[in-house]
Amino acid sequence: MSAEATEHTALGRRRGLPRIDLRNIRRFSRTAVLGPASRGRLPDAIEHVAKVHRAHHPGADLDVLRQAYVLAESSHRGQMRKSGEPYITHPLAVTLILAELGAETTTLTASLLHDTVEDTEVTLDQVGEQFGAEVRYLVDGVTKLEKVDYGAAAEPETFRKMLVATGNDVRVMSIKLADRLHNMRTLGVMRPEKQARIAKVTRDVLIPLAERLGVQALKTELEDLVFAILHPDEYVRARELILAHADRPDPLARVAEEVRGVLQEAGITAEVTVRPRHFLSVHRVRVKRGELSGFDLGRLLVLVAEDADCYAVLGELHTCFTPVIAEFKDFVAVPKFNLYQSLHTAVAGPDGRIAEVLIRTHQMHRVAEAGVVALGNPYAPGTGDGGADGQDAERVDPTRPGWLSRLLDWQRATPDPDAFWSSLRDDLAQDREITVFRADGGTLGLPAGASCVDAAYAEHGEAAHACIGARVNGRLVGLGTVLRDGDTLQLLMARDAAASGPSRDWLDHARTPAARIAIEGWLAAHPGAAEGPAADVPSTGRPAAPGPAGRAPREAGAVADDPAAAVRLAGCCTPVPPDAVTGFTVRGGAVTVHRQECPAVARMTAAGRQPVGVRWRDQHSGPVGTDYRVTVCAEAFSRPHLLADLTEAIAAEGVAVISAAVEPPHEQRVRHTYTLQLPDADRLQHLMRAMRRVPGVYDVTRPGRRMAAAGS
Repeated sequence: MSAEATEHTALGRRRGLPRIDLRNIRRFSRTAVLGPASRGRLPDAIEHVAKVHRAHHPGADLDVLRQAYVLAESSHRGQMRKSGEPYITHPLAVTLILAELGAETTTLTASLLHDTVEDTEVTLDQVGEQFGAEVRYLVDGVTKLEKVDYGAAAEPETFRKMLVATGNDVRVMSIKLADRLHNMRTLGVMRPEKQARIAKVTRDVLIPLAERLGVQALKTELEDLVFAILHPDEYVRARELILAHADRPDPLARVAEEVRGVLQEAGITAEVTVRPRHFLSVHRVRVKRGELSGFDLGRLLVLVAEDADCYAVLGELHTCFTPVIAEFKDFVAVPKFNLYQSLHTAVAGPDGRIAEVLIRTHQMHRVAEAGVVALGNPYAPGTGDGGADGQDAERVDPTRPGWLSRLLDWQRATPDPDAFWSSLRDDLAQDREITVFRADGGTLGLPAGASCVDAAYAEHGEAAHACIGARVNGRLVGLGTVLRDGDTLQLLMARDAAASGPSRDWLDHARTPAARIAIEGWLAAHPGAAEGPAADVPSTGRPAAPGPAGRAPREAGAVADDPAAAVRLAGCCTPVPPDAVTGFTVRGGAVTVHRQECPAVARMTAAGRQPVGVRWRDQHSGPVGTDYRVTVCAEAFSRPHLLADLTEAIAAEGVAVISAAVEPPHEQRVRHTYTLQLPDADRLQHLMRAMRRVPGVYDVTRPGRRMAAAGS
């Protein structure tokens, strides 16, 4: 495996690949056993690490690295890896990987020591005393991850702990990813079945996490190593395809030269190189396009100094070549969820061959390759609110991506490890994210396929329980509407959040763990939600604005013959005074009140359920402060803006819309079903008259009971 990986890198370098080289590791096998150098001088084993580190951080204090190496080497002395090499070669290799990525000194120090507490007599307190609280914190985070077996039964709790540690400091995950990369490089000494098990865990969780942390240099090599283990035949075919083109003239090199000439004439200073695809990428392109040519084995990379230069390059390329408009993506103006920024385009030459082009600044390129690792120490003075000096304060990481904050929120709300593991895998499987613009000008990052329900919980957390609808690009839509990249979203919230709650229907539209967990938590705390109006609104069409349902009013407005019984109004028929009503006992001894003509009454009576006597507290409006939920159906001739006009008429009566559903038009007629919250029961007749006055509406009824003309 290591030899093949090295061969691939050599091919990439011959073709001008400006990719971080993470594989120059084996020199440590010999130098690591030489022991530390004399006091004050860097040991030979970390001299190369120090050189690489100084290239990224010229003013770095190397003495702390010398001290960390001395402690690690003396602690691991006598320990051997399964490959037969001295154990110290492993932390050295991990540290070099991170140094190549541009990690700062604190991360490298913790990396050298990351196995000392787990595998030697060194304690966390000793690490803290010699290297400070911040290094102690990082070593402790990595150690906690290493203590849990990666067996199938332990996986859920393993990655819960991993996320918790990562959430407090993304550098913990950076060390863990580098640790896994070196272990994957040396996986050949293990049994095939163990190789496959570790490769699957790497594929399912660690590679997606590397993608989300933006560490592409780690991700791509991990993908190739996993690809070789789990799909050896496809790996060999991809490798042979790359080797077959290695000694041929590279057609992209000719295009790169033409691009250099175009940019030079335009006075744009730029570095233009050919960036070969890695093995798995070649395989994916081959599956998508079939037979490949040299143009398909790489992309052009154009590096410039400033953001504005990116667009200047784009303009020149689209002027001098034929652009493939469908291939254009602007990740500079709207960065991806993992901090990635770049312009993507494709151009066709005179011969019709298409070359893909990436345009970015040098800083964008560093972040694209190293992700959060390239952003330095988030707790250094002036870069964040946290720090080693305030151990009890909340660690605030300014580099933590929004998706990670969301994962941490819902992992805390999911006590069941298996449910957490399932949700984690589902979330990580979302490899594409969309950007939605909020009404206030902000943005939301959501996985592709997310609905307005997901957006509500991403923006408002548990306060989204009070969401009653949404406008997308200015149009009123249902909360189940799937959002697209670039949509503008305005969420509509109920005025009385305390009387609101989600419907079970929302679960059908929730794609994110955060939304599903919040909804399921609310429904579990309010078992009556299953009988809520939104779950029982008759509709064969797409919901226009499914909203909160199921929570009993502040006062039920009715009493049962048993004065000690709790009473709630049924969501299926939404009774209000002066409806004739009856009741049935449900779980927990509560009594649910139904209208007598409700179909549920006939079903429960036929099943042998005994009715319970109930009556309204006041035959007209109930006690002061009572809210009533009621369902009404509007029959109308289909026309544009009907939903908006009906909603405005309802709002003008001081009535809140809890949910709405619109059936598909039939013979130019349409039915709108609304669940509404009335401030008092007497308002119902006024409301229905107002709805009938909306142009095109020819009748307004309540399900199960046809209402006469206005005033009946």
